[in-house]
Amino acid sequence: MNSTTPTTPTTPTDTVAEGDGEANTAENTTEKAVTDAAVTDAMTEGTATRLDKADQDLDPDQDLGDDLDLDDDESHKESSGLGTAAAAVVSVGLGIVSLSGAWSGRVAAERETLIGQFKTSSGATASQQISEIYGDAWHATALVNGLFGLLALLVGVYVLVRPAFGAPSAHPQPGWIRAVAKGGIALGVLGVLIAVCMYFDLIVALPTAPATAG
Repeated sequence: MNSTTPTTPTTPTDTVAEGDGEANTAENTTEKAVTDAAVTDAMTEGTATRLDKADQDLDPDQDLGDDLDLDDDESHKESSGLGTAAAAVVSVGLGIVSLSGAWSGRVAAERETLIGQFKTSSGATASQQISEIYGDAWHATALVNGLFGLLALLVGVYVLVRPAFGAPSAHPQPGWIRAVAKGGIALGVLGVLIAVCMYFDLIVALPTAPATAG
């Protein structure tokens, strides 16, 4: 018997044409270009968003302006507080000067003494000499001291009533400033009262000349 050898059928393979390979390459290149363009657009949009946000954060008309306004308000309040504190101390100093006397009072007294000597140089009575030389100098000193006391009184009152005027402050006036201002007012009132009594010879009367024996 003749044996027949089975033959394996061969599957025909499709022949890849040269044109199909070039088409696939072109399609792949187009898809890659589209993908790269999409990625580039996304990166551009993200960068623009970040830049817009940074511009909003650094907007000089909004944030920096608000910060400058707050700094101006704080500096204004601080300067106002320092001014009232200094005025309170000045009030106390003026009150002390009104009680102890100042060089301006001595200068005024010496001036009145010199004028009195000129007036009484051509034969004046003892009463006239006392009034012109001693009394006028005494009154000039009292007047100058009274002016210092009045200034102390006015400055102290200004410190106390200052918070009632202008824009209201969120922080009340410190207690030590009010205490110092009240001390200046008290010294000013005392200085004015003493000066008035001195000027009108209520505390110590002018000396009188002794009567001459006939």
